[in-house]
Order: sequence, then C-alpha cells, then structure tokens
Amino acid sequence: MIIAVAGVAGTLGGAFLTQRTAERSRRREIELVRGHTEEHENLALRRASYVALNRDARQFTTALNQHLHALREREVTDADRTALDEAKRAHRDQYSEAQMIASDAVLARAAAVNRALNAVYGQVKRLERAEPEPGETAAGAAEAQYAVWGLLRAMRATMRRDLGATAPEASE
Repeated sequence: MIIAVAGVAGTLGGAFLTQRTAERSRRREIELVRGHTEEHENLALRRASYVALNRDARQFTTALNQHLHALREREVTDADRTALDEAKRAHRDQYSEAQMIASDAVLARAAAVNRALNAVYGQVKRLERAEPEPGETAAGAAEAQYAVWGLLRAMRATMRRDLGATAPEASE
C-alpha cells in the first residue's frame, strides 16, 4: 500500500513539476517577446521623433533664409511673418517632444541647433523692426543662419547613429 501511494504521489508530483517548469518557460518567453516589442516600439517612436525634428529644424532654417531674403530685397509681408512664425512653432513643438524621447547624445545636438535657430530668429526679428543690437547686420544674420546647416548635419548624423542606421565613429 505504501509503495502504491508513493508511486501515485511520485507520478502526480512529476506531472506537477513538469507543468510548473512549462509555465515558467512560457512566462520567460512572454517576457522576452514583451521586451523585444517594447524595444521595437521605442525605436519606432525615436525614429518618428527624429524624422520630424530633422524636418522641422530644416524648415525653420529655410524659413529664416527666406525671411532674410525678404528683408534685403523687399518689404516683409504678413505672409512672410506668418510663414516664419509657423516654422518656428513647428520646430518648437517637435523639439519639446524630442526632449522626452531623444537619447542624451541626440538631445545635446538638438539643443545646439535649437539655440542657434532661436538666436538667428532673434536677430532677424530685430532687423525687421529696425532695432538691431550693436554689431547685428543682415549679413551677420545670414552667416549665422548658414552656420545652422552644419549643426543640422551633425544632429542628423548623431540621430542616425542612435537609430543604428550608421556605424559609430571610431573615436566614440
């Protein structure tokens, strides 16, 4: 009788242990899949944010260039002001989103672009009002606006490295 009870207990215990092991394996598999999905979603979110930030920063830079041309060549119109302000607003909104999503390396580059764009915007608006600060000229603003393109290239390269689209530089 004892042998029979021990045999039944062993059989039931073995089945129980097998079931628990299978459950643990399934849970680990689910956790791995969940982790992979979260990683994929994070990458997709960063990619979308970087694309929009790059686009909006480039459009803001272009709008500043067009506004500078209008200042030099003709009277600035309300349409010119609206176009510049819309480009600035779009960039500001996208930069704000990127501050919550971007890696530290990308955020450092994006902050440099943001500072440069806002500095040129300030110069352009002061020139437009005919109230430039000492030493500010349309030519100086144009040079500062042109320099933003280099910052944009550096930001884009950092974004691409962060997304794994470009191999890291040897010095990093």
